[in-house]
Amino acid sequence: MGERDRVGEALESLAGDTSRRGFLARVGSGLVAATVGGLVAKAVKPGEADAFHFCGHTYTTGSCVHPLGLPRVDSRGFPIRPGDGRPVDNLGRLVNGHGLPIQEHGGLKRDPDGLPLPPAPRTKTCAETGKTYGFESHLQGSWYRCCGGSVRKLWDCCAHHSRRINGDAALTGYCYSGRKVFCVTYYQTQVPC
Repeated sequence: MGERDRVGEALESLAGDTSRRGFLARVGSGLVAATVGGLVAKAVKPGEADAFHFCGHTYTTGSCVHPLGLPRVDSRGFPIRPGDGRPVDNLGRLVNGHGLPIQEHGGLKRDPDGLPLPPAPRTKTCAETGKTYGFESHLQGSWYRCCGGSVRKLWDCCAHHSRRINGDAALTGYCYSGRKVFCVTYYQTQVPC
């Protein structure tokens, strides 16, 4: 007799001893417990504060607009690729020191005729977010967490705005001059922790 047959017989036996509603309630709660237990085990990794959407950020403010999703920036606030810290333009393409789009190995990206692709803007992530939402924004206060073995600077993008990027009420956070947090971004330092 296979495993599936044994499980089926056990369920039939249990169902025969109880009402259908009671049986379904017990099976449902068992499935929920198994699913939630697995999710909790996967969600919390020791040493990494990944409770919301990126390491170190455990509260409810959403990320600033970034061409590649996770709001990783360089020390001046410009977008960089989250995985390796290489500079990207506002379209998410790797760029060289002149702002020209490049391939992974560093050669210029070219169009079908072999001509180099034109550059796209490369705007500071916080400023681009403010522009997208129609107001002036500023990188202001920050706080620090240990992520991936080095110190991560979490940086508030602040504005004179009553709502955060995710739609709920804005908080003062680490902003100053009457501004409130609109979204967050981060800078990964090389300082070990």
